[in-house]
Amino acid sequence: MESLLNTKWVSTAASIWIQCTSGASYTFGIYSSVLKSSQSYDQSTLNTVSVFKDIGANVGVLSGLLYSTVTTSSRRSGVNSSPWVVHVAGAIQCFVGYFLMWASVVGLISRPPVPLMCLFMLVAAHAQTFFNTANVVSGVENFRDFGGTIVGIMKGFLGLSGAILIQVYNALCKGDPTTFILILAIVPTLVSLTLMPCVKIYKTTTFDDKNHLNAFSAIALIVAAYLMVAIILENIFSFPVWGRTITFIILLVLLASPVGIAAKALKEEKDPLEGYHQIPGEPDQTTVGSSSGVDLFRDDEDDEKDMNLFQAMVTINFWLLFIAMICGMGSGLATINNISQIGESLGYTTMERSSLVALWSIWNFLGRFGGGFISDIFLHKGWARPLFIVITLATLTFGHLIVASDFPGNLYIGSIVVGICYGSQWSLMPAITSEIFGVRHMGTIFNAVAIASPVGSYVFSVRIIGYLYDKVAEGEGNSCYGTKCFMLSFIIMASVAFFGFLVALALFFRTRWFYGQLVVRRLRRLSIS
Repeated sequence: MESLLNTKWVSTAASIWIQCTSGASYTFGIYSSVLKSSQSYDQSTLNTVSVFKDIGANVGVLSGLLYSTVTTSSRRSGVNSSPWVVHVAGAIQCFVGYFLMWASVVGLISRPPVPLMCLFMLVAAHAQTFFNTANVVSGVENFRDFGGTIVGIMKGFLGLSGAILIQVYNALCKGDPTTFILILAIVPTLVSLTLMPCVKIYKTTTFDDKNHLNAFSAIALIVAAYLMVAIILENIFSFPVWGRTITFIILLVLLASPVGIAAKALKEEKDPLEGYHQIPGEPDQTTVGSSSGVDLFRDDEDDEKDMNLFQAMVTINFWLLFIAMICGMGSGLATINNISQIGESLGYTTMERSSLVALWSIWNFLGRFGGGFISDIFLHKGWARPLFIVITLATLTFGHLIVASDFPGNLYIGSIVVGICYGSQWSLMPAITSEIFGVRHMGTIFNAVAIASPVGSYVFSVRIIGYLYDKVAEGEGNSCYGTKCFMLSFIIMASVAFFGFLVALALFFRTRWFYGQLVVRRLRRLSIS
């Protein structure tokens, strides 16, 4: 049992489970109404609290700095380091933030002023960056040659976590969002504290890494497909309690399957090839670079730069990536923040708008997972990964134009295109960060680049969409109906996405030679293993 627990496969399974409960910020729509009514907020005040949620969930530089600090000392001592301190910091913030919000809603504490409630929300959402940094960066360090795939898996499950937590809500306390806030304080905290000892960094490359990662990927796709079917059925039919309970139990069974993959991987590591006989003098093909032996990859890894945040920020590549992410992540987040109102203006029913919001998490997952997985396949064929940011931003341009157009079902098609392209940025950007700037300070650097998401969202949501909507809105409630409400806004965002495409193209040409050398080094390592 001890040998099973101390492997990078169990570390991966544990990280997946933590990711599955980390996206509490994605469930704001469940409890926002009770937060608004209990605190006597108007819509503007509630939106202000929501802005602090977006800031907390996306500004994770502190989590990156903490990760680098706690793992550097262990790395120097030569032992398998563990980012447990980062998980603890996230667990504390998650519990404190959501518990104080719950206490405010039920009247356990006196009604806090708005700035204090914004602080509660900021702290609660900020926990997500600590969980995410610990799991994603540990995964990349464990699977350096398949960074895109492991980032896609981790980011994919984070994207699904909102839908998973909503299934928890449906099974345990549907119709009682106040209790759900307390669940958000307890469940992610307990899951993280329970599983954090299993999340470690192992300097190994084993015989069949890619096949086992593909198995984890298959589980992610199955869970996403199951959630999509469950969401659609729940929006069409009203499930009784027993139906919601069975749906949730099946989900738990699916989520338990990664431990089976970990056990199979360990078994194959012990006996990787039945009938295989090692030729005298041939390198051992089962495990290379183990922590107890000689690291055959050390020279190659030393060739790959390890910049800190300040060194990265003085490079042109950093700012090209940052600007591209403002255009991609920012406009994508602005779309989901306004998708319900867009649907209302186009005459979509309440059920149709609810389905659009719920299914967004599935398109987001497909982008996160596919962006990492597919780019890894082509990377090993010699394609530079920034090319996929170029492709997704070009596609995003057309996605915004589809939303701006006037034909039946345009919002369904547009939301799929924008959702997938937006999600892909979240797996491509961390993987590119680790390759261009190095893995050692990856957590700090990719979280700094991720600040582009709330910055872009604020500019597009408030300064463009909100401003232009108010100019054409009229009548009671300052409402607007028809394509005129959002057409100009999305044409502008399409233009911005096209500008991001040009910026990403510049990054691709600047890093094309570097990626050529990177692919050669990785293929050499894989040929040894």
